[in-house]
Amino acid sequence: MRKLSVIRFKPKPEYFDEFVQSIKNFSRDRGTANPPSHYIMRCKDEIIAIAIRDADTLEETAKNGVKWLDEQRHLLEEYNEIDKNTIPLTGDILES
Repeated sequence: MRKLSVIRFKPKPEYFDEFVQSIKNFSRDRGTANPPSHYIMRCKDEIIAIAIRDADTLEETAKNGVKWLDEQRHLLEEYNEIDKNTIPLTGDILES
């Protein structure tokens, strides 16, 4: 089973470009794979990462993502007390 993840980030305005460069660097290999498995989108003042992963690699790649995020938190605004710096959504791909 393949999984699709959508993760919303809201960079602080003064760190917007720095965060965009960091997320591009972090996802470069997956974004340039054939076919790509990672996309980065800008929507107003948010950056949205979209990733497609096999279910069996989800746990490992999620751990790597959290480790990277811990280094980026100072660049991000908090959405709220529960979500903190990201609003993630992951689910099964039913059709592609």
